[in-house]
Amino acid sequence: MIATAIGFQLNGRQVSLPPGTSPTLSLLDWLRGPAALPGTKEGCAEGDCGACTVVLEAADGARIPVNACLTLLGQLHGQAIRTVEGLRGPDGGPHPIQRAMAESDGTQCGFCTPGIVMTAWAHAREGGEVHEALAGNLCRCTGYRPILEVFATLADDASPAPVLPAPEAACFEAPGQLFHRPVTLPALLALRAAHPGAWLLAGGTDLGLRVSDHRERPAEVICLLGVPDLHSLRAAPEAIEAGAAVSYARLLALFRQEAGFAPFAALLARLGSRQIRGLGTLGGNLGTASPIGDALPPLLALGASVTVASVRGQRVLPVAAFLKGYRMNDLAADEVVVSVTLPRPDPDDIFVCEKISKRHDQDIATVGAAFRLRMKGEVVAEAWLAFGGVGPMAARAPRAEAALVGRRLDAGAVAAAAEALAEDIAPLSDWRGTAAYRLMVAQGLLQRLHIRASQPGAVLDVASYAP
Repeated sequence: MIATAIGFQLNGRQVSLPPGTSPTLSLLDWLRGPAALPGTKEGCAEGDCGACTVVLEAADGARIPVNACLTLLGQLHGQAIRTVEGLRGPDGGPHPIQRAMAESDGTQCGFCTPGIVMTAWAHAREGGEVHEALAGNLCRCTGYRPILEVFATLADDASPAPVLPAPEAACFEAPGQLFHRPVTLPALLALRAAHPGAWLLAGGTDLGLRVSDHRERPAEVICLLGVPDLHSLRAAPEAIEAGAAVSYARLLALFRQEAGFAPFAALLARLGSRQIRGLGTLGGNLGTASPIGDALPPLLALGASVTVASVRGQRVLPVAAFLKGYRMNDLAADEVVVSVTLPRPDPDDIFVCEKISKRHDQDIATVGAAFRLRMKGEVVAEAWLAFGGVGPMAARAPRAEAALVGRRLDAGAVAAAAEALAEDIAPLSDWRGTAAYRLMVAQGLLQRLHIRASQPGAVLDVASYAP
């Protein structure tokens, strides 16, 4: 049986949306409109400010903060969502987090407060670094000190996990729209073959902007979130294999347990915010093929491969071959990305990931880079130097790599590689940086690679806050 009405749990109660409800209406617009729950605020409508933060409640008890402005109603089918109106204390009054925010002067104008409360409610259970938890919530009034004091006192309220239904195939129809939600890979591939022009939607942290910011109303969408094959995540002896719909949050948690992927983990911790990482996916980064996609330079440096599939079969190709140009990839009209394979770096490899942006957190890269060097003694035997933000797509720098291979990793070799890099990349000027600045930064990152390798204890990063 195929479900035809969008249904999900909202603040502990099951809701079923009326037939004809647009499945691409943002959760934020629905909450503040038909649902009459205006506690969730609209700030930027781009996933930056966190005023619209709500929490997805997983069946295993996990709490995943997400941006309601980027979350579409069709994505929520069969899920559980909690808004600020759904928090209560044991006595039925305000939740302890809400009381603490008020009593500690953690709120002034109050516009950002509901989103921060929801972030805090998720953080109370999930834990982790406080500044990382708050990176996706802007507050212009408090200076954050009283909010940080509240976060230091948080305790999990031990509320039970929701009981969620088994995934079911669904198709939601609204005037001029079809929203397909398959639950098996064969069904997904059949839909893709039949509807090659449909949006392929997973986390929606990029496509969601086209709805929230540009007010697009796609005619057809195929949602990938119900297909188990796309959510597989396996740490094999030779590689990590991640399904295309695995969230960055899950990938980050695994990378933090894998010593060889620690540099990639540090980069992922700066990709968007917890709200973005809770939904965003590697498959989405590859599908959009943005030249400033944070994850793409590390994939290139690691020699990662991507598996794509259609009703005609599967094929595997290197990420370097998959990326074809500015927001262009090698995906045929009837294909979908199924998984990404990330080879493990050798224990003696030098592996570095870099991101230069105007802000440390929650910002788009001006220049991104990932470097992997395979050493034979003190000599560079192989080099993988990958950059983003310096051309129409993320790509390796073959001339700079050749300038390093066969030489000791010293200042002379790095200078030669930096000079060769000017022939490898063709930056453009925009509001994030001029072409000259981007070239200078990219060359400077090669110098920093040398310092990281030769002076492991050197302080190269200035923290934006005290530890």
